Amino acid sequence: MTRVSAPHAIVANGLRKTYGETVALAEASFDVPRATVCALLGPNGAGKTTTVRLLTTLAVPDAGSATVAGLDVVTHPVEVRRRIGLAAQDATVDGLLTGRENLAMIGRLHALDRRAARVRADELLEQFSLTDAANRLVKTYSGGMRRRLDLAATLVSHPEVLFLDEPTTGLDPRSRNDLWAVLETLVDAGTTILLTTQYMEEADRLADDIVVIDHGRVIARGDAAALKGQVGGSQVVIVVKSRHDLPEAERILTSVTGTDAEVDPTALAVRSSSAGGTEILARVAEAIGRSGLEVDDLGIRRPTMDEVFLTLTGHGIDAAEEA
Repeated sequence: MTRVSAPHAIVANGLRKTYGETVALAEASFDVPRATVCALLGPNGAGKTTTVRLLTTLAVPDAGSATVAGLDVVTHPVEVRRRIGLAAQDATVDGLLTGRENLAMIGRLHALDRRAARVRADELLEQFSLTDAANRLVKTYSGGMRRRLDLAATLVSHPEVLFLDEPTTGLDPRSRNDLWAVLETLVDAGTTILLTTQYMEEADRLADDIVVIDHGRVIARGDAAALKGQVGGSQVVIVVKSRHDLPEAERILTSVTGTDAEVDPTALAVRSSSAGGTEILARVAEAIGRSGLEVDDLGIRRPTMDEVFLTLTGHGIDAAEEA
């Protein structure tokens, strides 16, 4: 067995997978440095889950190659599985066992003795703030608690690489934020995470690198700032009190930024692209003060990940899911 020593925990080269005449993934290539988070972003059916299945040895690629934790996923699938954790979309924990029993059982499946399995279970229960519910049946857990337990189960064997397939789908905002905090702690401790998601905010907050997939192909890659830069830079926005103030706001923005301002009569807003950041904002505020213009709001607006997705794929994430 040959294990490649490299700074990347995951390397995919030209991965392709078809099911009959359906191309689930076409020539996907990307890499993930160790101790970072990579988000696969895209609508349902884009190829995200297929990518995860190939990288976790649950499916074999029709073409291309991939290494995970320095091991080829096709020639050394058993060794790859020993070094990874996988949390699929559906929870795999047993609702008729307690949280502690679930984790201890998984520890035994990973060849830990009884004492070591109990110790590891208690460590994870504490890490995921589940100690108080350790002896409750999992079927009584909330959705957020069950998802945290499911993630804890994937960490019993101290995996080098963690794969999460839409880990926060169906969670309320508080549970989602709690899980994000746990994931950030894992990365700080050296774990590499590849997650698929449909939540733009999730990719924006967690990912060091984002790979956008649509129709089975990688169509863009970069961190959140780089992808946002592809759809346009920052904008200075003035929101006025009256429609009659729009021409003056337009004049001020055009004059200060040096670019033609865009007027939105419905929102009573005027926008202008600018790379000057807070310096430009201060100059606009000064010009507003000199003119006596009354405004409701003034600020810098940056593109959202939703706008990135819309620009890159030609449709919004919701429309893509319906399709």
